[in-house]
Amino acid sequence: MPWRLITYRLPAEPSRHRVAVWRELRRLGAVGLQQGTWAVPDGEPFEVGFTQVVEAIKAAGGKPVVLAIAAEEASETQLEALFTALREAEWGEFVSDCGKYEVELAGEVVKGKLTLAELDEEEQSLDRLRRWYRAIRARDLFGAPSAPLAERRLKECAEALEGFAEQVYQAREQA
Repeated sequence: MPWRLITYRLPAEPSRHRVAVWRELRRLGAVGLQQGTWAVPDGEPFEVGFTQVVEAIKAAGGKPVVLAIAAEEASETQLEALFTALREAEWGEFVSDCGKYEVELAGEVVKGKLTLAELDEEEQSLDRLRRWYRAIRARDLFGAPSAPLAERRLKECAEALEGFAEQVYQAREQA
């Protein structure tokens, strides 16, 4: 698989430009190789974000150098492993947030907060989890080991919300 490599320099001040570029590269799913040097698989899922990073560097007065590379097998294997490790960490955080979501739902039941407003808030939280899942899945080109667990946990969160919604509607009928 071909990779794109970007290396850049930015002015030291203001630091917000370096932070903004770093955040965009992380959001893109890029692998940091060393300071100011990042790699990302070449291809459609990354094209728009990569272009935005380049433009952000230029807008901040920086000088990006972009290279399309075909790494030798050992280096490509290493890049894939680094890239997959980042996705694995993202999946781990996602699964953790799924657990927090279920605890939140259970807590609302215990508190008796069975209102339509609370249901709406919890639906928005589930939508956020779904968007996050789609974003990670789009970047997970090499199939991180926790991806199936994350998919299952998202389904469990949706089922938990359905159960919560049922309790909200039952509480409304009894009121």
